[in-house]
Amino acid sequence: MADAQDVPIRDESIRLGQFLKLASLIESGAEAKSFIADGHVSVNGEVDLRRGRQLHQGDVVSIEGGPSARVAKEEVL
Repeated sequence: MADAQDVPIRDESIRLGQFLKLASLIESGAEAKSFIADGHVSVNGEVDLRRGRQLHQGDVVSIEGGPSARVAKEEVL
C-alpha cells in the first residue's frame, strides 16, 4: 500500500463510488457500481461491496490487479 497515490478531499469523508472517480481509478459511476458489486474493489486490504461506504483520511482504495489511492486531507493555503 506504500505505492498508493495520495488523493486530497475537501470534506472529512467521501463515498467509495465518488472517490473511485475522483482518484481516476475508474471512468464513470456505472463502472464504479459494477467494479464494486463484482468484488474488484478493496478498502484497506479488504473487499467492500458498498458503493456508499464512507472513506476517511488514510483509507487506501485498490482496484484488483490495478492501482491504489489513499484518501488525503486537502491542504489549505
